Amino acid sequence: MNTLKPWIEAMRLRTLPVSTAGVITGTAYAVHAGSFAWIPFTLCLLFALLAQIASNFANEYFDFAAGLDRPGREGPRRGVTEGDISPRSMLGATVGTLALACLVGLALVPIGGLWLLPLGIVIAAAAIAYSTGPWPLSRHGLGEVAVIIFFGIIPVWLTPWLQTRQCSAEVILGGIAVGLLAANVLIVNNYRDASDDRAVGKHTLAVILGPATMPWLYLLDGLLAMALVYPQWSAAGLPLVPPAIAAVAAAIAWLMTRRSGSRLTPLLGLTAMLLLLYSLLFLLLPQPVA
Repeated sequence: MNTLKPWIEAMRLRTLPVSTAGVITGTAYAVHAGSFAWIPFTLCLLFALLAQIASNFANEYFDFAAGLDRPGREGPRRGVTEGDISPRSMLGATVGTLALACLVGLALVPIGGLWLLPLGIVIAAAAIAYSTGPWPLSRHGLGEVAVIIFFGIIPVWLTPWLQTRQCSAEVILGGIAVGLLAANVLIVNNYRDASDDRAVGKHTLAVILGPATMPWLYLLDGLLAMALVYPQWSAAGLPLVPPAIAAVAAAIAWLMTRRSGSRLTPLLGLTAMLLLLYSLLFLLLPQPVA
């Protein structure tokens, strides 16, 4: 029953740029400061990927266990709900993947210090609290906020700090910008799933504010993100990049109003790729940003 394809789908590969972009952008600040270090970068990247995959597995298992996923729902096939993966196997994969993430995180402690232990515990707890616990974040309209914090601010701040031992206002603004672009991936996802989520009582932001609000929120996120980092790009001699990224975000927001159901899924992947493109362009800036 548990073939490879359902597991690949459960990882939600098209969303993984959400975890990699923060680490890449954070590393860009270290590169621009002349302090790039392979080991912290690699460990941060592995930790981020494993934590997101664990969160994706947990979301699939706990949404099924709570009766929130139904066969034939919009979006990619859910392996547990459709019977391709047993609930026990998915729970085991969640625990195992999160344990691997924690082991990678422990390897960062000799580099960054013991204070990384409580931070790692918070991150691991958030990966699970997104989908379960006394107040699951994804069911109370807080998924986008969690993405901004855990896939934007924290990795963009922590990754260069582990390499340079420095932080700046530019880094924090860069983290918020990445977080806003990453939140747009979830906005498309929840916009697509709004009808199904409303039917089972899952109160995502799209359900709370109404689906019609989501394209406007997507646009606002894109514009605000690029406004926050415009001075950094301008200082690097590339002032047209943020407007170009914002223009693509505006085009995707417009397409959201013209599509529904499974036709929105490609826009989710496109949003994730836009985020990844932004982070790679930032890494390749020809001169320091601050």
